Amino acid sequence: MTYCVAMALQDGLLFASDSRTNAGVDHIATFRKMHIFETPGERTLVLLSAGNLATTQSVISLLRTRCGSDLPNLLNVANLFAAAELVGQAVREVIARDSGGEMTQGIDFSCSILLGGQISGEAPRLFNVYAAGNFIEATEDTPYFQIGESKYGKPILDRVVRYDTRLKEAMKCTLISFDSTIRSNLSVGLPIDVLSYRKDTFTPARPYRVTESDPYFNNIRQIWGAGLRHVFSELEDAAWFEQ
Repeated sequence: MTYCVAMALQDGLLFASDSRTNAGVDHIATFRKMHIFETPGERTLVLLSAGNLATTQSVISLLRTRCGSDLPNLLNVANLFAAAELVGQAVREVIARDSGGEMTQGIDFSCSILLGGQISGEAPRLFNVYAAGNFIEATEDTPYFQIGESKYGKPILDRVVRYDTRLKEAMKCTLISFDSTIRSNLSVGLPIDVLSYRKDTFTPARPYRVTESDPYFNNIRQIWGAGLRHVFSELEDAAWFEQ
């Protein structure tokens, strides 16, 4: 399992993904789940992947291979909607190819992909591509998407993140969301890859990797935990509960 978050905010885009995969309690590995397709000065596209690792790796490899051809690809389509269609087609193609045959019975080949970025001529956009290949787009009312093990980190995002949230505030909220998820689910773990993109910049993407020794992450997770305990201690007891 994994946990990925992407946001489409007034100032730009934010992406974050953990890097843990497991095939049982004794087989835990680290794989990057953030994938970047870009032409500096013209487009920046970021994909976050969750689900069957073989499926997601095949989808990303297929998309990268096609970038070197004359076929429609992520580096030559005119807009993000067309890019989301290409990703959806690749997901359907890989799942259809791999899920046939008797040897695959009982295997879940599904995956989910978040696609966000900006292509010159349009505003930044963010899509959630499902295993069926269809997708939805983020809006001002719903400015973020999660895939993977999302339930533990969702409450803080729901309380804090709005379309006009500043990118720095959104980054803090995202890291706290990851801390909550890591504490409650062993299938999600450090390191975390994060990337912010300020709209209309088209500068080369430079992801940052948050590790176990990252001082900022360790500081905010400690302060957040202590703050929650303090606020809880300040809440009044229920007058009707006599125990």
